[in-house]
Amino acid sequence: MFNEKKPDDVENWVCIYETGTEYDANLAKNYLESREIDTRIISKRDSAFDLNIGDMALIYLYVTREQEEEALEAMREWQSGESELGDDEEENESENS
Repeated sequence: MFNEKKPDDVENWVCIYETGTEYDANLAKNYLESREIDTRIISKRDSAFDLNIGDMALIYLYVTREQEEEALEAMREWQSGESELGDDEEENESENS
């Protein structure tokens, strides 16, 4: 049980991101959902301890198998900082400046 470092197999879903903090998982989830990619988070975090490192704190982000390639590309853009704001978001950001 505790030696298992890989994400669970979930039918029709694939894990594309793993982190030790819920904050990172939710940032990635929100970014993918803004691109209309369906996501789910599965947390193996032990709630009895306030851990955010190690095997007892892993949080996995899953996407549907059909959207795996699109999600992986989006994650590469997000992690490299190459993601671009959409036209509406860009206008709102410039108006709020």
